[in-house]
Amino acid sequence: MAIPFFYLALLIIFRFSMVTFSMELTTILTDQSALLTLKNHVIHDPENVLTTNWSASIPVCNWFGVSYGSKHSRVTALDLTGLGLVGTLPPHLGNLSFLSLLYLTNNSFHGGLPVKLSNLQRLKLMNLGNNSFSGEIPSWLGSLTELRSLLLYHNNFNSSIPLSLGYLPKLEILNLEENHISGEIPSFNISSLQRIHLYNNMLSGSIPPVSRALPSLELIDFYSNRLIGSIPKDMFDHLPNIKTLNLGQNRLSGRIPANLVKCKKLQFLSLSYNHLEGSLPVEIGNLSMLRIFFIGMNHFEGEIPEQIANLTLLEKFDGDYNNFTGTIPRQIGNLKNLQWFDLAINNIVGLIPPAILNISTLLKISLAGNQLSGHLPSNMGLWFPNLEELYLGGNHLVGPFPMSISNASKLTNLDMSINYISGHIPENMGNLRNLKMLNLEINNLSSSRMSFISSLTNCRDLEVLSFDDNPLISGKLPGSIGNLSGSLEEFYASACNIEGSIPTEIGNLSRLITIELDNNKLTGLIPAAIGGLKELQRLSLSFNKLEGPIPIELCQLNKLAYFFSTSNKLSGHIPPCLGNLISLRILLLGFNMFSSSIPSTLTRLNNLLKLNLSSNSLSGPMPIDIGNLKVLAGMDLSNNQFSGDIPTGVANLEDLIEFSLSNNRLTGSIPDSFGDMLSLELLDLSRNNLSGEIPKSLEKLQYLKSFNVSFNRLHGEIPKGGSFGNFSIESFRGNEALCGAPQLHLPSCKTTHKNSKAKAKLIIYVALPIALTILELVLQSEVWCLVLETKA
Repeated sequence: MAIPFFYLALLIIFRFSMVTFSMELTTILTDQSALLTLKNHVIHDPENVLTTNWSASIPVCNWFGVSYGSKHSRVTALDLTGLGLVGTLPPHLGNLSFLSLLYLTNNSFHGGLPVKLSNLQRLKLMNLGNNSFSGEIPSWLGSLTELRSLLLYHNNFNSSIPLSLGYLPKLEILNLEENHISGEIPSFNISSLQRIHLYNNMLSGSIPPVSRALPSLELIDFYSNRLIGSIPKDMFDHLPNIKTLNLGQNRLSGRIPANLVKCKKLQFLSLSYNHLEGSLPVEIGNLSMLRIFFIGMNHFEGEIPEQIANLTLLEKFDGDYNNFTGTIPRQIGNLKNLQWFDLAINNIVGLIPPAILNISTLLKISLAGNQLSGHLPSNMGLWFPNLEELYLGGNHLVGPFPMSISNASKLTNLDMSINYISGHIPENMGNLRNLKMLNLEINNLSSSRMSFISSLTNCRDLEVLSFDDNPLISGKLPGSIGNLSGSLEEFYASACNIEGSIPTEIGNLSRLITIELDNNKLTGLIPAAIGGLKELQRLSLSFNKLEGPIPIELCQLNKLAYFFSTSNKLSGHIPPCLGNLISLRILLLGFNMFSSSIPSTLTRLNNLLKLNLSSNSLSGPMPIDIGNLKVLAGMDLSNNQFSGDIPTGVANLEDLIEFSLSNNRLTGSIPDSFGDMLSLELLDLSRNNLSGEIPKSLEKLQYLKSFNVSFNRLHGEIPKGGSFGNFSIESFRGNEALCGAPQLHLPSCKTTHKNSKAKAKLIIYVALPIALTILELVLQSEVWCLVLETKA
């Protein structure tokens, strides 16, 4: 019986559907298997995303980070960005043959890229940035002809950039920045290329020729590499759409090509930190879209062209560390949209043009480190309603402090240091309520009773306050110092003729990191309240008239790294608890009135680099375990009353460069192990009661430049080798029993005593046996003669 047509058609449809379903099931299982293999290669999943979500019991289309194409029933995108995953990529990912997007950014994948990923022929976007991938950038990436975006930034790739990447026909963005890539930059012949990021690698060679095939290129970032040679003269002929060009921090030389002017859309240009020279092309003034311009750290010369005033959209102009000369052109005032004007650290001379005052849009002015002179306009503070940062330090500015500056109410950073500015510091500086940094150091400023400090208590964001080296500032530190900003971290008031005591209110500034009050006329005690400054790292009180003991509260400053209190009148014992401040790097307590012995606890300071306890009244033996200060580079214990032997453990200080024990009461001999302190450049043991010989082992100290053992009780021959040929009699004077070379004007070392001993040994060991042998032969001959006579 024939099967009806209807049933036959139904059977055919059913069988075809089963085949299609079987094919779809197979492909789904292929993708699922590939992703589960990736899961197995992840050794750390901090958010448990893959652990809990990627399971064979859940359809792949519902897995986190997986996109599924219904048309072909295949995985089309994998995005696992920012999950903190740790692991490697399995080659099985190459089986995701319909994948067009692969994002594994911000994880900790490591190892190389499997070659089987070259099967991803539909891949358009690959972002593996901010991982720990390593090895070579594979050349097979050039076979992924559908790639639009290739992002491998911030990894550990090395070797060179494959030439094949220069021919990816549809590539728009290439980002390889912050790797360890070396070699030369290949040429790119890709009409679709828009952005190329190679920042912070180790690329060398010259900038490759720019092809005519790059009409879409908008960004080139080659910053921080090792590129050499000049900028290609025709480079800018083929970049009509370039907006960002960053060639800074390389080794480029030569001049800036004049045809840069053809880049009409250029907004960001950085050529800083190179070896470029010559003058700036005047045509730069026609780049009307330019907003940010860095040309620092080169060798440019000549005046800044007046045409630069045509940059009406310029936001930032940075000339740091160049060799510009001449004056600031008055036409700079035409830049009505200028936001950042920076010509710091050049050789600009002359006055600051008043025309700058017409630019109300300015946010930052930096003219520091030049040779600008003249007065500051008295009304300058009225013209900058938006100014946030003003840097004028390191010039030759004179005249009174502009009182109107307090009207620039948006100022956050104000630096007028290292000039010749005079007059009073305004008492209304507190009007600058947004101020974070105020630096007025090294000027001729004055202030009656330092009333400006009380005004600055209104600046609740103040972090840095410096007015040191202004000798016309005088008076006492007001108690209102304790009302300054709770954000204050650095306070500098050295060399200001400050009198009186340190106010206890200073202990309120709990976030202080640095206090410098040295070279003043401070009296009284170091306040115990200073122990409340738990963040303090640097305390400088040297060259004052402070007295009394070091407060034990100071031992609570666990972050203290630098304590300078030289040349005061401090007395009593050195607190043993200083040995608990394991962060101490430098401890200078010389020229005070400390007594007793060195606390043995100081030998716990394993990070101490420099120790100066000189010119006190310290006594007793040196700590026997002083050799524990392993990283010590300088130690001065001179002009005290130390006694006993020099501990042999001192020789463990292998990094010691300067070592002075002069003018003490030390006895015994110079340890022979001093010859192992190979870093020594200065060794002063003068004016003690040392005896014995100068160890010949000191000849090994090849860096020794200064050596003094004068006025001891040393004897014997002065060593001749090593650095000893460079020392004069002054190094050995006052040791009556020393002998040495004629140029030292010392007695020559006698050898008679030694020669007599040698002769005696020669007689005993050589001459005597010979004499005995001769005597024996004589006796034998006589015996034979007697025998012969008897026989006869």
